[in-house]
Amino acid sequence: MNDAGNASRHGSRMKLLRQYTRKLASSMGTQWMPFADVATPDLPLSRLLRLSMFQLSIGLATALLVGTLNRVMIVELGVPTWWVALCVALPLVFAPLRALIGFRSDTHRSVLGLRRLPYLWMGTLLLFGGLAIMPFGLLALSQPQPGMLWVSRVGAALAFLLVGAGIQVTQTAGLALATDLATPETRPRVVALMYTMLLLGLVGSGAMYGWLLADFSPLRLIQVVQGSAVAVIWLNLNALWKQEAMNRDRARQPIAQENFSAHWRAFAGRPGVKRFLWTVGVGTCAFNMQDIILEPYGGQVLHLGVGATSLLTALTACGALLAFGIAAGLLSRGVDAVRLAALGALAGLPAFALVIFSAPMDAPAMFRAGAFLIGVGGGLFSVGTLTMAMGLAQGEDAGLALGAWGAVQATAAGASIAAGGMIKDVIGALANAGWLGESLVSPVTGYSFVYHLEMYLLFGVLVAIGPLVRRDALPTRSQQKFGLAEFPG
Repeated sequence: MNDAGNASRHGSRMKLLRQYTRKLASSMGTQWMPFADVATPDLPLSRLLRLSMFQLSIGLATALLVGTLNRVMIVELGVPTWWVALCVALPLVFAPLRALIGFRSDTHRSVLGLRRLPYLWMGTLLLFGGLAIMPFGLLALSQPQPGMLWVSRVGAALAFLLVGAGIQVTQTAGLALATDLATPETRPRVVALMYTMLLLGLVGSGAMYGWLLADFSPLRLIQVVQGSAVAVIWLNLNALWKQEAMNRDRARQPIAQENFSAHWRAFAGRPGVKRFLWTVGVGTCAFNMQDIILEPYGGQVLHLGVGATSLLTALTACGALLAFGIAAGLLSRGVDAVRLAALGALAGLPAFALVIFSAPMDAPAMFRAGAFLIGVGGGLFSVGTLTMAMGLAQGEDAGLALGAWGAVQATAAGASIAAGGMIKDVIGALANAGWLGESLVSPVTGYSFVYHLEMYLLFGVLVAIGPLVRRDALPTRSQQKFGLAEFPG
């Protein structure tokens, strides 16, 4: 009897210990893991993670275009640099159309009553088609037949255009679908999760391409790019599978002649919307103008090796990942998205200052810290502005709101990257020619001018975003608690 009683008491203690352990693990998970509490009964974490796989495919395609093929086309294939720059810029042609794409997904009427999935599928097919023909277009461009150079160029340009269109359509429809599925309370954490998956796709795909193309050959290039096309199809099919419920009532509604211009005027006429879009554009320019000159600055000014400068991308990405986790935690605690974006702009100021002062102090560690903080500031700003865009959605116009944000953000990013390189070259040439005075005859001058300009743009962001902090500036966003003073309003 005593043995049975001891066994019973031991079993009770073990049961209590297991219950306490489960409760402790659950509380620690929601406290320390930013996305542990993003799930709801209607949107479980497994379904949300599956939906976010479309961001992995976007990251994969972006890493291939901007990172891997950029170098392969110039070095291994011997394609002229000006043509490579043009091809990489071609995907941005469709960026201003994201508002129209989002609006069409808002008003789409299919036989099954689906709105977002047809556009996700359309974007997936565009991505697949562009990646499928891309290696042949690039190989033909590198070894053109006599009199057929224009055909090779048209083929390569078509491949890049298809991939660019697929990226814009897929991301716009996917983010709109995530907005439809998430509740207003969970949208901030959903935004951070989507951005994290995009960054993981960029970093992971870049490392994978570097490994697969270490022993480059034309056959290996065809295999890698077409394998990416298959991966895009697989990722996006998993992402869109059973995500949007069929709506027979919507399918039976007559197809109305929706006027995009009228809807856009109504959207842009809401209080604070134009200021918000200007803020997104200026802030994106401020954080992206340095993209093309950061690694050359480390090599030419601080004399870092190729391996050391290659780590800068990873440092910036790690800063952005940290920012996404911080943003998810802050937003879930009631921090307003407008203030979060302002916090990102503030973080960018010391980041660029560290980069600037690393040259006269010959401090590579300071330079690396600045690159890391650029990632943190850019990540906070991006998550904050995307959360604001989600909050602007009224009724069934989430696609229009997110499309407008995406159009401004993508267009500003592309334009600022191009402008950063041109400004650096122009100012650097003037300085080296002595036009700016003897004290500025230095390779640092062109770079420093761009970094100072980015700091001025960040001050402009703080000025522009200030009125949006007022509670009545963006009436569609949730009124969340925040513990700091009304900065920067």
